[in-house]
Amino acid sequence: MKAIGTHVYDYLVQQLPQPIALINTNFELVTASRAWKDYFEKANQSVIGNTILKLWDTTGSTLWEKQLRKSFNGHIESGIQYWTSEEGRERWCKWTTTPWRDANENILGAILKVEDVSDQMEQEAKYEKLESLLRDQSEITKVGIWEYHIDTDQLSWSEMTKKIHEVPLDFVPSVETGINFYKQGHSRNTIAMLIHNGIHRGIAWNEKLQVVTAKGNERWVIAAGKPLYQNNKITRLVGTFQDVTQQVAQEIKTRESEQLLRTLVDNLPLNVFIKDLESRKVLVNKAECDYLGVDDPNAVLGKSDFDLYENDIAQISRDEDLQVIKTQQPILGKRTIGVKKNGNSTPFLTSKIPWLNLKGESKGIIGISVDISEIVQKENQLKDLINVTAIQNKKLINFAHIVSHNLRSHTANFAMLLDILVKEKEDVEKERILEMLGEASDNLMGTLENLNEVIDISTNVNLERKSLNLNEQITKVMQNLSAILQQNHGKVVNEISDQVHVKAVPAYLESILFNLLTNAVRYRHPDRTPEITLTSRWEKEHTIFSIKDNGLGIDLSRYGNKLFGMYKTFHNNKDARGIGLYITKNQIEAMGGTIMACSEVNVGSVFSVYFKNEA
Repeated sequence: MKAIGTHVYDYLVQQLPQPIALINTNFELVTASRAWKDYFEKANQSVIGNTILKLWDTTGSTLWEKQLRKSFNGHIESGIQYWTSEEGRERWCKWTTTPWRDANENILGAILKVEDVSDQMEQEAKYEKLESLLRDQSEITKVGIWEYHIDTDQLSWSEMTKKIHEVPLDFVPSVETGINFYKQGHSRNTIAMLIHNGIHRGIAWNEKLQVVTAKGNERWVIAAGKPLYQNNKITRLVGTFQDVTQQVAQEIKTRESEQLLRTLVDNLPLNVFIKDLESRKVLVNKAECDYLGVDDPNAVLGKSDFDLYENDIAQISRDEDLQVIKTQQPILGKRTIGVKKNGNSTPFLTSKIPWLNLKGESKGIIGISVDISEIVQKENQLKDLINVTAIQNKKLINFAHIVSHNLRSHTANFAMLLDILVKEKEDVEKERILEMLGEASDNLMGTLENLNEVIDISTNVNLERKSLNLNEQITKVMQNLSAILQQNHGKVVNEISDQVHVKAVPAYLESILFNLLTNAVRYRHPDRTPEITLTSRWEKEHTIFSIKDNGLGIDLSRYGNKLFGMYKTFHNNKDARGIGLYITKNQIEAMGGTIMACSEVNVGSVFSVYFKNEA
């Protein structure tokens, strides 16, 4: 058989373009195409007549032997075999064995056809690797895919898509069932509209919606889809289906935390703000908005202190910000003044701390300010109270000295007169001593009355000041002083307008005018008739009443610090008691005013009374 057909087989088989070989039932290679020899790298070797089983290793030979025997028995067999050539080349081949028959259908052996599938196997390996990677990514990201064929109305879901819907892996979806998985209402209506637009208008989509799984669990998903065209016609919709329930839950939790923090910050009785590296505000709370006079934080965000405050104040704030940003050291509890563009100023207690990113780098500053207007007001009130207390204490000490001195003098005088009276035998002398005791008693009563009047002024803290017409009060006092003015030929020049009013206690104003006018006459110069000039002027906080005379004048360099002291006299006037100016000063100060004096010896004096305008 071999001899008869050798030439024919050799010639025919060797010309074939495919790797084909003929093998007899003894597993001997009868003939092979050149392509077969080239494939197995046997072109330069004499392999005809050798057993085919020697071409591979033991494992390969065993497999080939089994498959060839089946073909020897009339079966067609096929498979894929991996092998390594003698030169170390790794290959995959797909082989097929069919029975080799003669004209009488007797099996002579097997026809072995080989096809190199190394590239295909490599691609399949890559595909499997990619598919495995995609499955892993799908499991991690919980992203499934789906595909809908419009013509056949067939919808297919990936394994992950089915897992998200919590349906069995053999579940066969449809467009209707797929839409019905979406939560009734907004989500279901939205997906139905999106699919319709995708099919009929070619519009892609990416939407966050809610579904209710087959097990009744609500989940948030991102449903995305896009149309695919064939011959300018939409034939398919493909898309992704991602479970974002955890992300949405975290977003909701984050928003709730942000809302809680925002509620807390907005309701703090503090001005809270955050600035970036350029000192532009990126966050402000409600208290800060209220202070800046805006309802919407957006009216402030992005603005710097130079946009909101006076330049000098803004520059101080900017310098502080830069210090905190550069050193990353906080400024705590610093007393500052905020002066807005409209001129309004507010005292604050301000703290600034560095705002850092995750790398510890400065992003800006976080500021907290406390409006301390009330505290400052209380401090000022306390200072005023301390000052008043100090003045009162000084007055009290002075008053105590006066009382102690004067009453001791009166007491000593009484004791001395009584001692003389007891020892005196003459009635006439006793009568004279009794008269002296009477005078001493009158003097003591006068002293007590003066002291009592001072006490009344000092202790009366609930004085009601009224708006009084100054000229009306002057007229009333001058009527009471008409006799003394006529007796001393005194001339009063009143330059005060009838419209001038002062806020004063009526009794005090009358006493003040009486004492000042009386002194102007009492301390007249002996060489000229008294001339008194009354004037007034208005300032923002005070109405100033002045009385000018041409009398003796006072040496202020010598007596200035004693001018308004109790029982201080500066002339040899027998009627002087040294109490009038003291009481006048106390009355004026009790009403919140002050009194000033200018004087020159032998020229005259000017006393100016500052009446406080505020109620």
